[in-house]
Amino acid sequence: MSDLANQKRMAAAILKCGVNRVWFDPERQADIEAAISRDDLRELITDGAIKARVVKGNSRGRARERMAKRAYGHRNGPGRRKGAAGARSSSKRLWIGKIRAQRRVLREMRAEGTIDRSLYRLMYRRASGGQFRSVAHLAAHVETMAGRMK
Repeated sequence: MSDLANQKRMAAAILKCGVNRVWFDPERQADIEAAISRDDLRELITDGAIKARVVKGNSRGRARERMAKRAYGHRNGPGRRKGAAGARSSSKRLWIGKIRAQRRVLREMRAEGTIDRSLYRLMYRRASGGQFRSVAHLAAHVETMAGRMK
């Protein structure tokens, strides 16, 4: 096997790639050996005897798989956690989400006529005081209160 290092170096310069990406057609070895100028090599490149291999990339397959698992709550166990519960999601943000949902439901109930203004005001104040765990808890409480008021 002849030494084609010079041809490989020149081909890499012409193809604007690294030496390791240059591919020589094994069938056209004699022609490549005979090519001593850049013009000869350019001709072989246009013929397809010399090519630049495609750039190898890093597969995102594993990353996609990991992201898909995280999307539905996996890979989030105690070993993964760094901060305290309050640092990971602030208690204020949790409160804001909860109270906004409860106030929205109360407004809807008042608009529908499920509750009257006085009961709305009472429940609004209780929600603000943090009496209800969730919207469901609030709704259950409203049902019992509406039953008492009738």
